[in-house]
Amino acid sequence: MTTTALGTAPSRTPAATLTHWDPEDRAFWDRTGARIARRNLVYSVLSEHIGFSVWSLWSVLVLFLGPRYHIDPAGKFTLTALPTALGALLRLPYTFAVARFGGRTWTVVSALLLLVPTALAALVLEPGVSYGTLLAVACVAGVGGGNFASSMANINAFYPHRLKGWALGVNAGGGNLGVPAVQLLGLLVLATAGATHPRLLPLLYLPLILAAAALAWSRMDNLPTAPRGTDRSLREVARDPYGWAVSALYIGTFGSFIGFGFAFGQVLQVQFHDRFDTPVKAAALTFLGPLLGSLLRPVGGRLADRWGGARVTLATFVAMGAGTAVVLAASRAGSLPLFLSGFIALFVLSGLGNGSTYKLIPAHYEGRASAAVAAGTAPAAAEATARRRTAALIGLAGAVGAFGGVLVNLAFRQSFLSTGNGDTAYLAFLAAYLCCSALTWAVWLRPGARR
Repeated sequence: MTTTALGTAPSRTPAATLTHWDPEDRAFWDRTGARIARRNLVYSVLSEHIGFSVWSLWSVLVLFLGPRYHIDPAGKFTLTALPTALGALLRLPYTFAVARFGGRTWTVVSALLLLVPTALAALVLEPGVSYGTLLAVACVAGVGGGNFASSMANINAFYPHRLKGWALGVNAGGGNLGVPAVQLLGLLVLATAGATHPRLLPLLYLPLILAAAALAWSRMDNLPTAPRGTDRSLREVARDPYGWAVSALYIGTFGSFIGFGFAFGQVLQVQFHDRFDTPVKAAALTFLGPLLGSLLRPVGGRLADRWGGARVTLATFVAMGAGTAVVLAASRAGSLPLFLSGFIALFVLSGLGNGSTYKLIPAHYEGRASAAVAAGTAPAAAEATARRRTAALIGLAGAVGAFGGVLVNLAFRQSFLSTGNGDTAYLAFLAAYLCCSALTWAVWLRPGARR
């Protein structure tokens, strides 16, 4: 598509690259930019949403793996940890792919890559398949986790600084909805076809993946000057303690969200096995927490736009610590209603914290760009540097944060192996949230902290 500075679009070509983009120009934004950015946001969310569904596919498929598959609870937690780990690793190269190939182009490619894990799952899922084969196929589903980083880096470049908290929150929240979506579809398959037909679930996603890729190809755009020098940018943000501080907070927020989303169904089946003796009963509740957490992620971004990302994030971690204490007390008392209430609160709070934490990234580099301009740097150069470093830190924080999901699943695995319940894991989560609260205060909110 060829687009002029005034925003006219006389034709759409296979290149689909905009010739002018300046979202900080209010006149351009009001006349043309907002409409183009919203269109790209919609189709970015769609592709990322399906990516999250594929990434969390095995959080549902493990509920189908009954006695005929001969896999114990610890083995099932490993099956959900592997795609989390690969998804975390892929977030860095996926971030750089946007700068190298363009947001539209990479959205199409990354969507088509989702065909591999879904087709493999549909092919191998039957009694008698080896555990090693299931581990390999589950691991490949991690490609869905990379979509988040490329989508966020792309949408970050489309929006002005004053709207980034909201835009990134909507983009990420819409993607996060892929977790409850696949869990609801899994519940539908379990309730209609039964636990003996796990292949139906990945087969449902094959046409959806093709549709997402086709829509991205026909409706999205590449920006004229995608942020370059991403390798250098990654080295720059990796040397900045600020980047690691944000990444650590994201372990606590997003790591909790995705880790709990992957593990919650298994936790219910193992810890309250007398109440959840069938997969349908567990699946009927697993989607609710991820659904609420996903819907509230944009709210976290909006609150951060208004009150500041650090304040909202600190309040979130304090509340998550309280929620974890409720879950621990409910576990020891064997109270299912209190247990569910505490866990749903953790999902909600992690969703809010996801949005507020990511606001800290563009806000930091916007401030550094303003300081550079005041010191004599050309505004265009300062803005380009800010966008380049923001994209790099989005990838780094997304990758590091996603490893929190691996830690959650491993904590549950070890806790249930050692004690038969999740109490040890809940104590570890409580300690982590207290550490994140202290870090947020020390870096951003204490008197004299560097803003």
